Amino acid sequence: MSVDVYANQILEQLAQSWLPAIYRTRVLTQRTRSFNFDELKPRTKVNIQHTLLGVELKIGKRRILCPDLATARYLSVFARAGCKAVAVPYDITRISHLADELESSWYRMLLLVEEGARDKSEKFRVRLRGLLFAKIQSEIGAAGPGAKMPEFKTSTKQRRN
Repeated sequence: MSVDVYANQILEQLAQSWLPAIYRTRVLTQRTRSFNFDELKPRTKVNIQHTLLGVELKIGKRRILCPDLATARYLSVFARAGCKAVAVPYDITRISHLADELESSWYRMLLLVEEGARDKSEKFRVRLRGLLFAKIQSEIGAAGPGAKMPEFKTSTKQRRN
């Protein structure tokens, strides 16, 4: 069986827990702001570090200061996948739950790669992971990173003429 067949089996097993599906249905349906990973190279090591100044997301040699751990976890999933730009929910209370879902989807995908292709060579598994990462990048790129700044409604319910 080819790499494409294995990739399609993994996509069928993930169904609604496929990372781009979560991104389209749970993230892009709410008010968001865009975030760009400047000059993200493929297969760059991604770490979350706790420093005296707060939480940092380290991508290769670049450090990004994050307001909280949930935001760092959220962004780390997309950085590991190699996405260039993503939407970040404006409401910080929702980021933690989304980060949980996205990390679960990410690690489940990697587990399915290892389980489904355990009798195959390491080279085959690397190609399978690369194909899945490329699918994630293209689907999230097609969905878009959202607006650069969230839209604020200027009308209020307090004063109506």
